[in-house]
Amino acid sequence: MSQHAKRIAPLESLPAGMPVLFGGDRMTFVSPALADAFRPGDRLVVVQDTGDLLHVPAAVGDAVEQATGAASRAFTALSGVPDAAITAFFEHFACRLEDDAVWSRFAAANADDVEAARARGRSTTRLAVSEAMRRDMIAGLRVWRDSPAGRGRLLEQISHPGWSVELVSAPLGVVGFVFEGRPNVFADAAGVLRTGNAVVFRIGSDALGCARVLMAEAVNPALAAAGLPPGAMSLVDSAERSAGWALFADRRLALAVARGSGPAVAQLGAIARQTGVPVSLHGTGGAWMIADASADAARFGAVVYHSLDRKVCNTLNVCVIVRSRATELIPVFLDALEAAGRRRRGYRLHVQQGAEVFLPGPAWMAETVEVVRPEGVVAEPRADLITEADLAREWEWEETPEVSLAVVENLEGAIALFNRQAPRLVATLITGDPDALARFEAGVEAPFTGDGFTRWVDGQYALQRPELGLSNWEGGRLFARGGVLAGDGVFTVRTRMRQADAGLDRSGIGSPPGFPLGQPDT
Repeated sequence: MSQHAKRIAPLESLPAGMPVLFGGDRMTFVSPALADAFRPGDRLVVVQDTGDLLHVPAAVGDAVEQATGAASRAFTALSGVPDAAITAFFEHFACRLEDDAVWSRFAAANADDVEAARARGRSTTRLAVSEAMRRDMIAGLRVWRDSPAGRGRLLEQISHPGWSVELVSAPLGVVGFVFEGRPNVFADAAGVLRTGNAVVFRIGSDALGCARVLMAEAVNPALAAAGLPPGAMSLVDSAERSAGWALFADRRLALAVARGSGPAVAQLGAIARQTGVPVSLHGTGGAWMIADASADAARFGAVVYHSLDRKVCNTLNVCVIVRSRATELIPVFLDALEAAGRRRRGYRLHVQQGAEVFLPGPAWMAETVEVVRPEGVVAEPRADLITEADLAREWEWEETPEVSLAVVENLEGAIALFNRQAPRLVATLITGDPDALARFEAGVEAPFTGDGFTRWVDGQYALQRPELGLSNWEGGRLFARGGVLAGDGVFTVRTRMRQADAGLDRSGIGSPPGFPLGQPDT
C-alpha cells in the first residue's frame, strides 16, 4: 500500500484529548464528556466552520435513517402519482383538521407539551395551538389544494428551425425541514408536495408529542386516502437535538430548510453546506422601523402599535428616529408602546446611549415593571441603556413587548446603521417624501421593505402562499429567489428538446446515403 492510499475504518471510540482536524488548518480536541458518551455505532459530525464536535447516538441516527429513507422512497414513487391525487391529499388533510375529534386529540397532546415546556422554563408563545391557528392551517392547506400543479410547468420555450428547447419545472427531491416548536408549520411545509417533492421533518422536542398525534391522526390518513406513498411526509421520531444534525448531514436531501434561533440555524446550515446540501435558513429576525424628517406623527404611532401585536420574526424590534424629529416623535413612540403593552402585558425599552436625553428621565427609566419571561413574571426596570452593537439583538418576548430605540442624524445615517447592525430582514420607513422612500429602498440591505407596519411580512398574509420560512440577507442576497420560501418555490428546472426535423446535423457535412437531410420527421 502506498503512503497516499486510503485507509478507512469505522469509528469505534473517541479518546479524550484526541485531536480532530477542521477547516483544513485548525485543530480541536475531544472533550472527556464526549469521550465518555461515545459508543460504537455512534457518529461524529465535525462542523468545519467552527470546529464543533457533534455527537449523534446510534439510536438517533437510526431514527433519521428510517424517516429519510421513507421520504426518499416516497419521492421516487411520487413520479407515478397524478397531480389530482396530490390535490386530494391537501383536502383530506384539511378535513382531518376540521374534524373536532381529531383536533381535540391533537389539542390535548399540545396542552401536555405546553405544560411540560413551562415546567422546564421554556417559551410557549409559539407552541400553544388555538382556534385561530387551526383556521389558518386549514386555509393554508386549501390554498395548496387550489394552486396549479407544479410539475411539468412550461417556463420558457426557445424555437429553432426544425427543433425547440423547453424549460420545464420538475420536482427537486427530498426536503429536510428542522423547525422549532410550532405545530402549525406542518401545514405550511406540506406545500412542497404541490411540486412533487417529499419532506422529512425534525420538530423541536417541546412539540414532539403533538407532532406525533398530528402525523397519526391527520397526515398519514390523508396520504393514504389520497393514494400518495407513505413517507411522503415523514417525521423523525426523536427528541434529541442531534437528530437535526444527522438529518442535515444526509446527502439524500435535495434541500435543507431550518427555522429557529439564529445560532442553532447557522450551525445546521453549516452542516448541510459541508455535506453538499443547499440550504434555506430562516433564523435571526426582528424588524426595523425608521421615521425620517417628514414622517407623519399619527401614522408613525399607528404603525408602531400595529407592529407589536405578537412576537414573531417580523415584529418591530428596533425603532430609529432622526434627531430633528426626536423631541416630537419619541413621545408618540412611547404612547404607542404603552398601548401595545396594554394589549399584551407591559413593555420593556432598550435605549441606545445618547438617545436617553429624549426620554422622561432617569427615574422613569428605572421604574420597576412586571415582565413575562418563560420562567414566569419578573420585575425589571422599564428601560435600560445599550450600545450600538446591542441593536443587533432580537428580543424574544413572551407577553411583554420589548423594543430598542435609537436616534440618528439623518436618513443616510439610519440606512448605514441598519446595514451595520440589523439582521437584514425587514426595513420600513415612515416618511412623507417619495424620494426619501426611493433612496431608502435602494440603500438598505433587506429583502423586505415598506412604508408601514412590519407585520405584513408573511407568505400567507402577503402572497396568499403558506411559507416554509423567511430568509434574511445576513449571509448575502439570495440567488434567483425572494425571501419568502413557499412550497411552490421548491423545484428544479429541466431542459428538454423536441425535434421535428430528423435530418438535423451540426457538422455541416450532411447525412450519409439513405438518411434524411433536412426533412421533417413524419
